[in-house]
Amino acid sequence: MSAADLHTMTGAYVLHALADEERTEFERHLEVCEACTQEVRELAATAGRLARAVSVAPPAHMKAEVLRRAATVRQLPPHTPAPGKSAGGSARGRRLSRFALAACLAAAAGFGGIAVWQYQRADEAGTRAQDAQQRSEKLARVLAAPDAKASTGRLSDGATGTVVVAKSLNQAAFVAAKMPEPPSGKVYQLWFNDDGTMRSAGLMDPARSTEAVLLAGPVDKASGIGITVEPAGGSDKPTSDPLALMNFPSV
Repeated sequence: MSAADLHTMTGAYVLHALADEERTEFERHLEVCEACTQEVRELAATAGRLARAVSVAPPAHMKAEVLRRAATVRQLPPHTPAPGKSAGGSARGRRLSRFALAACLAAAAGFGGIAVWQYQRADEAGTRAQDAQQRSEKLARVLAAPDAKASTGRLSDGATGTVVVAKSLNQAAFVAAKMPEPPSGKVYQLWFNDDGTMRSAGLMDPARSTEAVLLAGPVDKASGIGITVEPAGGSDKPTSDPLALMNFPSV
């Protein structure tokens, strides 16, 4: 295995996706490569931070699916500046790349393969592929934003919900776990709470008990979110009492 190949294995190492021989060789590489050591440290820290928001057992097929998709995208090796030139600009680029990758890893490892699920749905409906990818990337940016703050609460029937707000992006996400299936022909709808006025923030997938949703629209002055049960397709205004009201974490 070449040195260039070793530089591309940081993400797989953090996900425990390397074979025993590869892991041993990569760990020897870490002993002499500060750039990869730092990258592994940052990826692991970010994934751990996001995974603590909600603990979900990943589906059995997730590892194989992540590995299959990871094989189609080659990670670039760390850039080494020429002698005598400043590494400032390159270092910033590496930090941004590592942070984006960390967000994707955390979403897959900590939230039960949400990003993988979104890509599967995109595969099933090719005309929506670009939109699904953009939403997945936006969700990852919110979850991994440096100023992201989370608040977790218990919902009905043992479900839990976590609200993540990134003030710098003016966006928020909602992570639900163990949501009961809504009644037939119904769907969970999320709402921004604008000082008592409810503004639609999107729908949840009625077929999923665990899901991460990028809230539709800006946070602006909203103080929290509400969840209601609405007819399939959603409503312009809530038609039922909220199942839960959650305040945004202090930002």
